[in-house]
Amino acid sequence: MRSKSSLLLFQMLLIAASLSFASLACAQQRPLITEDVDIIPPGSMRLEVGVDFMQNAKFPVSGLTGDLTRAGVIGVNIGLAPNVEIQIEGVAQNFLSINSRGPSAIPLTLAPGANSTSDFGDFTLWTKIKLRKETAHLPSVGFRFGVQLPNSNQGTGIGLNQTNAFGQILVGKKFGHNARVNTFGNLGIGILTAPTRLFTQNDVVTYGLASIVRINKQFNIAGEVNGRANTRPGSGPLGTESQGEARLGMQIRASGLRFDFAGIKGLTSRSPRSGITVGVTYDTPSIFKPAQ
Repeated sequence: MRSKSSLLLFQMLLIAASLSFASLACAQQRPLITEDVDIIPPGSMRLEVGVDFMQNAKFPVSGLTGDLTRAGVIGVNIGLAPNVEIQIEGVAQNFLSINSRGPSAIPLTLAPGANSTSDFGDFTLWTKIKLRKETAHLPSVGFRFGVQLPNSNQGTGIGLNQTNAFGQILVGKKFGHNARVNTFGNLGIGILTAPTRLFTQNDVVTYGLASIVRINKQFNIAGEVNGRANTRPGSGPLGTESQGEARLGMQIRASGLRFDFAGIKGLTSRSPRSGITVGVTYDTPSIFKPAQ
């Protein structure tokens, strides 16, 4: 049943991605994963798709390490009102080229000599609320909460098939002539189910600090540090360890779309060593009457 529901969700996202005609909105995010406070125009949609390539990705629960390709990194944002946005984020398919296999804490469906594995990614549903606008001296403030759904199959060794909950405070401030520099940050909590311990969770601290610098009408430079910090003694329950990464890249506007790319550097022992991401973002015009 899980695979059928995952396929249905992916088909719905592909249908949404077939909408056409773009218009630029104020919130700009890919290739970053830190959330901007700004809301896309009410009544419009933002459609994002990308591909990530990660070197030396680690999966402590299954004991696998290898090079990970995340094909179809999908984001769908819908502006419901001037201060409310809903979001769907996830990965259509993960492919892992296995470099090494250690002891697994869970049963795997992989053949003993398998050198690769793949799986559908977990999707997360978010609601973002902008609580106050930016002023000359004070930043804008928002709140974002979400739930990660158990779409993956833990037997493949990539996903954990767990339900997790998140809440974040969002802060943003623009600087320079015509708000040339957009700086924003997130701080929150993630309630992660421990995949190998019954009735156990780990409440991790989530964080992000990002900046987008406008070079001209076509080019932006974007960078960030983003991750989560374990709050338990030691490294925490298996599968909930601290993770973090830094991203530095560029956004390029052309043909009514916004293309992006970035280099990725892991910041913890459990993070991928390095990687790259490429993608494209499309903003629709108003397609429905928003709430007032």
